[in-house]
Amino acid sequence: MHRRREIESKLKGETLGRRGLLKRYEGSNQLRITPDLHVVKIGGHGIVDYGAPVLMPLAEEIGSLSRNHQMMVVTGGGVRVRHIMDIGLDLGMPTGVLAELSGKVSEQNALMVSVLLSGYGGTRIHSSDLLDLPMLLRMGILPVTHGTPPYGLYESPSEIGMIPAHRTDTGAFLMAEVLGAKSCILVKNVDGLFTENPFDNPDAELIEEITAAELLDLGMEDLVLEDKVVEMMQDAKCVRKVHIINGHVPGTLTRLLNGERVGSIIKA
Repeated sequence: MHRRREIESKLKGETLGRRGLLKRYEGSNQLRITPDLHVVKIGGHGIVDYGAPVLMPLAEEIGSLSRNHQMMVVTGGGVRVRHIMDIGLDLGMPTGVLAELSGKVSEQNALMVSVLLSGYGGTRIHSSDLLDLPMLLRMGILPVTHGTPPYGLYESPSEIGMIPAHRTDTGAFLMAEVLGAKSCILVKNVDGLFTENPFDNPDAELIEEITAAELLDLGMEDLVLEDKVVEMMQDAKCVRKVHIINGHVPGTLTRLLNGERVGSIIKA
């Protein structure tokens, strides 16, 4: 019976939580599945909810760029997520249920964006399709998916309140990390990360570059991206920086992919 409990391997008898064991694998190379891929997350609240005047020019720009760059588009939820969250919170829904509800909305946006990009090979994909990306990209498909990470009912309790901490920015970052993507770009309705909310304080200053640790130390009241992205960046193995740019200014994404300095960069 004792022999059945172990199989010969380098991890034989380990608890998988021993610090010495974990350190043994620190710095090991991680396979990059799609090393040339740009993960472009377009905000629901900051982009999609503005409708045709903002979304259609951005879709055209993304479609044109996809002819020369490998790209995957990730969508956020926006105002409809806030609406369903409001109802769910009033009804006392558990955090995991709120996560399930919000995911349905970002899926709706992924469907619409994939249709907008259909002329460029835009195709809606699901989380289970991520490992098919190398094949899909070689076929000329422009993948579009929603950003809500599939924690669902297993969403971890939030540090403060009940709103799920892992939302669509986090989902985009996690997809970029597991795929070993070339970049993770968050497309918002502001020019980047500011010292304060620029809509509340027009004198807020743009932070062009900052490390994740420095940003967390600032303890800012509100960020243009989810806190979890900044926290996770410190342990990232592949995605060591995140770009934040303004999708309301045509050509900004093009400039970034052409190597120009635009928006804000958060470094691990």
